[in-house]
Amino acid sequence: MSTQATQAPAPLALEGVRVVEFAGLGPCPFAGMMLADMGADVVVIDRPDTPSDAPADEHRGKRSIALDLKQPAGRDTAWALIERADVLLEGFRPGVMERLGFGPDAVAERNARLVYGRVTGWGQHGPLAQAAGHDINYVSLTGAMAIAARPGEAPMVPATLVGDMGGGAMFLAFGVACALLEARRSGRGQVIDAAMVDGVSMLSSLVQQRRGAGTWSDDPARNFFLGASPFYDVFDCAGGGRVSLGPIEPKFYAELLQRLGLLDVDPARQYAHEDWPALRARIAALLATQSREHWCSRLEGSDACFAPVLSFDEAPHHPHLAARGTFVQVDGISLPAPAPRLSRSGARTPQRGPRPGQHTAQVLAELGLDAAALHETRAPRQGRQ
Repeated sequence: MSTQATQAPAPLALEGVRVVEFAGLGPCPFAGMMLADMGADVVVIDRPDTPSDAPADEHRGKRSIALDLKQPAGRDTAWALIERADVLLEGFRPGVMERLGFGPDAVAERNARLVYGRVTGWGQHGPLAQAAGHDINYVSLTGAMAIAARPGEAPMVPATLVGDMGGGAMFLAFGVACALLEARRSGRGQVIDAAMVDGVSMLSSLVQQRRGAGTWSDDPARNFFLGASPFYDVFDCAGGGRVSLGPIEPKFYAELLQRLGLLDVDPARQYAHEDWPALRARIAALLATQSREHWCSRLEGSDACFAPVLSFDEAPHHPHLAARGTFVQVDGISLPAPAPRLSRSGARTPQRGPRPGQHTAQVLAELGLDAAALHETRAPRQGRQ
């Protein structure tokens, strides 16, 4: 038997923080998952008719209770949860929570310290507040879509990452953290209006600053970020693989040229736009002569600012991501591990999310309520067989 003492698990940064999340889609459950990863007790209020096999990976680390909010017993139970919570999260259109009777004013009367987090695409007010929309629309309206255009091609951004998760969920989680800290000082909660159009606009701050300083061109043919340059883009390799290059700085660009054997290219002319088309074609042709693995062996780990373009299946097996534990296996599925890493505080070990209503009896017991009081609430219906 080993005499080495067992190391106690690191404390969770948000342990003791109670969150009530009204079940929804996309940014709201993702923000709730981030809080749960860091130790918050997140209870999701699911509808009683939610299929029991509904996708739940965005609810990892959470608990689920099924309530019919149209019935008095369901509303009373929701209030019991809210009154003891630190945070409420919701992602409905403006006015929905007010119509349900759980708007910010009503909640503040019962729990003045509660932080009320709201995430929508267009925000709580403005001409578009009641309009339907999706990630692609919010990114388009803010100008961020336009900076993803290659010369002569329509712009494109990765699905859901920029608007829903970047501009929505991340800013909702940041707002919650800020408001929780302020509530400790003031004893008062506040409402977080996390609009994806606001968040995406904030994410584009660097580009806006560069435009203001005259160092950003809206013309894709003269902007190295937009696929025209020979040193910042994705290139095809032999055998179907792809690699990415990104040596923006002169010393890194010089290293790329050296490692590619392009010793006749003058690194001082890196930003001479008139040179780009011919040199880009030359580098593309060179990279296409060898496999992705060949170029990894030659460039990866250097200062040439290089990385292979990996699929979601390939990424978890890359040595760097494997060494960091960037992905974890949950029931045979590879999922991202909690992030960011904190030096003293740990994070929950990711597990599959709960079935809708899985923790109803447990949560009711904690609230001191009798499950029989929810006789109006139906059990979650079974999914298709």
